[in-house]
Amino acid sequence: MKFTMNWLRDHLDTDASVDDICEALTDLGLEVEGVENAADALNEFTIGKVKSCEQHPDADRLRVCQVETDLGLKQIICGAPNARAGITVVIAQAGTYIPGIDTTIKVIELGSGEVGDKFIDWLAKNDPAKVDPVIEIAITPNRPDALGVRGIARDLAARRLGVLKPANTADVPGDFPSPINITIDDDTRADGCEVFMGRLIKGVKNGASSSWLQD
Repeated sequence: MKFTMNWLRDHLDTDASVDDICEALTDLGLEVEGVENAADALNEFTIGKVKSCEQHPDADRLRVCQVETDLGLKQIICGAPNARAGITVVIAQAGTYIPGIDTTIKVIELGSGEVGDKFIDWLAKNDPAKVDPVIEIAITPNRPDALGVRGIARDLAARRLGVLKPANTADVPGDFPSPINITIDDDTRADGCEVFMGRLIKGVKNGASSSWLQD
């Protein structure tokens, strides 16, 4: 089972760190098999601003840019067709490992950001899903409740790592009054069975899957 921290926070109001969450999950019997943290691969990237951009004298597809960075003004030769003066860009200094280098970089400019800021901080504010840690846990046969993030959030809330948020519910109105009447005896109600809920569903054909699909 894999889930992201943002997905977990849809169900659990918590300020716990990833490490705290992982420690609690393993202690609860939901062993953490791994954590994928996209932010680690982007830690060395910073934000810069293109001050000027001119055509490279010896290459039609290259541009010579003067870029303001956290290390001062740098000359960067760039092949991006959208490179131009005034845009905010992501900077990888010499020696920075670029993950996924076999993919084509299509966009280099950002809509905001200050020179020298960490790119991961910009992503955390503007596109947090890109740096959201992914936690993977092992599920044993006796824990089908943990196959959904709601069940995981409920366990963590019971462990006092946060408060379980109200579940989103869908209003499904009935098309006919139920002919089945339910009452709860007083002695049963006193022992804690205060509510009983059910729904009668009609028009369901019980048969083999293939014949049901053909019908």
